[in-house]
Amino acid sequence: MFRCNVCGSTEKKESFVDEMFRIDGKPVMVEHIPAAICVRCGEETFSRETTEKIRRMVHGEAKPIKSVSMDIFAYA
Repeated sequence: MFRCNVCGSTEKKESFVDEMFRIDGKPVMVEHIPAAICVRCGEETFSRETTEKIRRMVHGEAKPIKSVSMDIFAYA
């Protein structure tokens, strides 16, 4: 049963999300990740299997489908 780790709600919707990770100081985006999203607060939760697949992907078991350059700003 789903229970949100942030607000405790038991209501969710299933959807796909994009998420940025920082791997060895480098930003990496993974697109179209299946997630349970809390309908009350919007917290995204990934299954253990999904989390493990993402970990393997970003640590070398998959090739990126594209690369982009990115502008970076420092909020001072």
